[in-house]
Formats: sequence, C-alpha cells, structure tokens
Amino acid sequence: MQRVFFRLFSAVLILAALPAASQLPGETSPLLRQGNFFTEEQALEKLKEYGATFSTAREWKVRAARIRQGILEGTGLSPLPPKCALQPIFTSKRDYDGYSVQNVAFESLPGVFVTGSLYTPRQGKAPFPGILCTHGHWSKPEDYGRFRPDMQKRCATLARMGAVVLSIDMVGYGEMRQYGWEHKHPQALKLQLWNAIRSIDFLLTQQVDPKRIAVTGASGGGTQSFMLTAVDDRIAVSVPVVMVSAHFFGGCVCESGMPVHQSATHETNNVEIAACAAPRPMLLISDGADWTKNNTDVEVPYIRRIYKLMKAEKNLEHIHLAEEGHDYGYSKRIGAYRFLAKHLKLSLKGIELPDGNFDESPVVLETYEQLLVFGDKNPLPDVAVRGNDAVKW
Repeated sequence: MQRVFFRLFSAVLILAALPAASQLPGETSPLLRQGNFFTEEQALEKLKEYGATFSTAREWKVRAARIRQGILEGTGLSPLPPKCALQPIFTSKRDYDGYSVQNVAFESLPGVFVTGSLYTPRQGKAPFPGILCTHGHWSKPEDYGRFRPDMQKRCATLARMGAVVLSIDMVGYGEMRQYGWEHKHPQALKLQLWNAIRSIDFLLTQQVDPKRIAVTGASGGGTQSFMLTAVDDRIAVSVPVVMVSAHFFGGCVCESGMPVHQSATHETNNVEIAACAAPRPMLLISDGADWTKNNTDVEVPYIRRIYKLMKAEKNLEHIHLAEEGHDYGYSKRIGAYRFLAKHLKLSLKGIELPDGNFDESPVVLETYEQLLVFGDKNPLPDVAVRGNDAVKW
C-alpha cells in the first residue's frame, strides 16, 4: 500500500514540475517529439512497446482515450474553450457546372477569423455530407492551400459528387497573413486544432448531415486530419494523406510544436493518433518518396490490428503509390473520391469515367484574388484580432 501511495505521490510531483502546455516564444518543451525523432528501427521497437499495452478492444479504448486527452492537454485545450457565435461572413456565390463557390470567414474565437472557400452542390437534396479539406505547407503565397489548383479540383469535384466542402487556411497562411498572423508561432497547433473544431461547427450550419462528416488533407493537412479525427467524434470518415509515420512526427510547430505525443502519463506517436479513428472508416494514402514509404509493412499493420480488435477491419483501407511523391496528386485524389463516395453515399455519376479515371475537367480554377474574403469592398471587421499574440483564450 505504501509503495502504491509513493508512486502516486511521485506522479503528482512529476506533473506539477511539468512546463505549461502553452510555451512562450522561444521556449522549447523537453516533451516535444518533432521531425525525424526516431530512426526507422527505433520506431519499430516503439510500436512493439505500445502494442504490448493492449490486446482487447476495451484495452485499446482506454489507451485511445488517454491519447486523445494527451492531445487536448498538450495543446492547452483541456477543458475546451467556450464556443462563441460564428458570425459568418459570405461573399457572393459563383455558379459553375454542378457546384458553386463562395468565400467565407467565421470567428473561432471572438475576433479570430478563419478564412476559407465553401463549395456546395447545385443539385441534390439536403442534408448533404460535409467535408473539411485541410492543407499543408507551401512557399509561394499565391500558390498554397485553398488557392492551389489541386485543392480547387478536389473541393469542386467533391461538391459535384454531392458534398458541402469547406477548405480553410492554416493559421498564418492565406489572406490573414497580411493582417499580422504568423504560422511558425509556438501556439500554432493549439489555434489550428481549435479552428478545425470550429470548422465542423460551421459546416453543420450549412445543411450538412451531422452523421456524414469527413476530413481529408495531405502533409501538414494530413496531420490536421488525424488530429481532428482523434479529438472530435463528429468526424465520421478520415482520409489523412502522405503523413502517418511511426518515426516522423511532423516538421512544423503546427504539427509537433506542443507536447501532444508525450507527457508524464503517456507516450504515443502519429500512428496511434491516426488509429484513434477506429472503428470509423479511414483511408491511408502513402507514397514511396517520404516518411510514409514503410506504411505497407509498418504503420498500416499496426493500425489494422486495432481495427480488427474493434471488429471494423473492413473500414480501414490503404493505397500505397510507391512511384509517387509527397502531394495530393490526381491518383491520390481518385482513391479519396472512391472512398469518400462509398462511406458518405456520394454520387460518382458523371465523375467516374468508363476507364476508371475521374473527370475533373469541369472544374474552373479561380484566381487568388477571386478567392479572397476581405478587400476594399468587404474590409476586415474592426473587431478582428490582428496577430497570434493578441488571442484571448
């Protein structure tokens, strides 16, 4: 009994000595796991170690619950902040072949605007499935995120298939960048995850079926996809692309700049965070040129074991494109279209061709200026928070 008490008391002391989850600029937590934190061999050993902690669905659920709590605690989102009114702002709608687009903004916190593009089907009956599309890191402001041709094709095609699709800017990316927001900020992960949660709130105001919500993104957008899926049960289908790895933890502060993988009471990696989707449908897409090159032999078998324990093995699919690289290219989009159509009950009529290819040609690629929410005719509201350090949680 004394030994048990001593261990509990020691744990309390360790927790008390831990740094706050929210670092100040320039501070680094000793609990961070960033970039290629492990070698591939070390990552294999860690998966064996983690896998030995559960052998039943019930034991995995206990572990998954601790992993979810670790994400929320590590980002400083436990407890979750109160939700303010979204106060959405819409620009005029542009109608195209089978879909419409309009620029949108809403408040995730008072004065903190999330900017994005909303794609809606021009036919069909509500409620529609809802899909959040997240993006990764790009160097050219006019050619990243929701402005890129591949993102526009993805969102518009999914809308033509019958989904309401929201593509949002990462923190410090997109047009809010010009108003003082930075991406490489110590609390980027915290706000980015909260923005994703609030994006689901926004989607649910757009005639979306609450039981048919999905998230998908590549690279840093893949991280956002599995992080959101892990902490938000409203996500029914998850498609993280070219990101789930046992040895790589994400190279940006928005992915691993806060202690979400390790605390005094838990240790995990992105493979297990992705596996928190179980038993919900999930498609993993990997390639042969980045840290997902081993998915077929390492990461997917680990996740498949969890889905098997949950009696949901049919809900897990994997596409490995060994000759391709790190992107959300056409062949990757084809795989995502089929999977999302299957689990969200979307229509492939007029989209899938007889030869198995998909027709994205009706998609009209809009310019950077066309996709902006704010400008001379629609100025940023005076209440807007201008910069990361001005955020009040």
